[in-house]
Amino acid sequence: MKKARPILIIIAIIVFIMGVFIYTDNEKQETNKNISEVKGRVLEVNNNEVVQSGLSRIGHQDIKVEILEGKYRGKIIDGYSNLIGKLDIDTFVERDDKIIIAIMEKDNEIRDAVVVEHYRKDWLLAMFGIFVFCLIVYAKFVGIKALFSFVASLFIIWKFLVPGLLAGKNPLVLSVLILMLLSGIIIFSIAGFTKKGFSAFIGTIIGLLITIVITVFFGEKLGLNGMTAPFSETLVFSGHLDLNMKHILYAAIIIGASGAAMDIAMDVSASMAEIKIKKPDITTKELIQSGFNIGRAVIGTMTTTLLLAYSGGYLTLLMLFMTKNSSFVRIINLKIVAAEIMRTVVGSIGLVLVAPITAIFAGWILQREFKIRKEVSTRYFLF
Repeated sequence: MKKARPILIIIAIIVFIMGVFIYTDNEKQETNKNISEVKGRVLEVNNNEVVQSGLSRIGHQDIKVEILEGKYRGKIIDGYSNLIGKLDIDTFVERDDKIIIAIMEKDNEIRDAVVVEHYRKDWLLAMFGIFVFCLIVYAKFVGIKALFSFVASLFIIWKFLVPGLLAGKNPLVLSVLILMLLSGIIIFSIAGFTKKGFSAFIGTIIGLLITIVITVFFGEKLGLNGMTAPFSETLVFSGHLDLNMKHILYAAIIIGASGAAMDIAMDVSASMAEIKIKKPDITTKELIQSGFNIGRAVIGTMTTTLLLAYSGGYLTLLMLFMTKNSSFVRIINLKIVAAEIMRTVVGSIGLVLVAPITAIFAGWILQREFKIRKEVSTRYFLF
């Protein structure tokens, strides 16, 4: 029966992951039933109406597209791609490109067809498949559980966090609840309902709660309005003027720091649990001190990891500052730069707090477990 349990867990995880992908793939947008997005292949391209200046293009492309899926599969239709001169938004297509095209229907006939984007799903799935393969080959059963927590996190963020924020719910309260749920799923799916798992969970949650207070305090002092995130203006002016973008920025900072916080909490807790196994007679003070030493070593690299991650996301902005010879004072006082500095530093503060908090709770919990076992074994010996 014990041998069958891991197999049943693996089957349940695989079924869950497949169900999420199938559900997401088949999900229909109910906003407009007369519009559908399908995969197509470009057969011909007419660029007569396109004006190019450097890398930027303005105008529209007239194309012929073969539809590759849906009820119009195999049909060749005319379509177009609008170009407004923004490389991050425009989709410039060429012959034989695979694309996503939006079809407008009326009375079961195609009235219009507009290019949405290049079709990238197959290569994205291939890349994800390599990740899954490497994860399972190296981590085996733990890798399968990590994959479950990965997919579950994506599902919860997309189906609960994002809709909740759009519905106008309090971003900080909603984010805390979601992060508590995600922390539980991620930590307990990997560590199980063990002393090690509970220590990591408690350390993560307490550290994140303190991080929220720090985020709100310094966010108010810095006077950030939350409009520095990509597409924030587009979101607000697309019919969501009631959103509290400042608190959404705070929530984004906390969510960004939560992954690293869980990582450090698990590192410290797992290491202390291993020390406890190897040296059962270690004192609480020694165990906590070992946790502190482990936390210091992990923090030393993790804070730099956050800096590199956020700097990589804004590398082109840093290059722009270099070309403009902007002064250091001007750079750090720009809203977008101040927001990223706050994101990096607050995340680092959260890491510094999570490590000792986890060490203290792990030392107490692991040592408490040892004392109970010792008392039980003594009673059996006496009787």
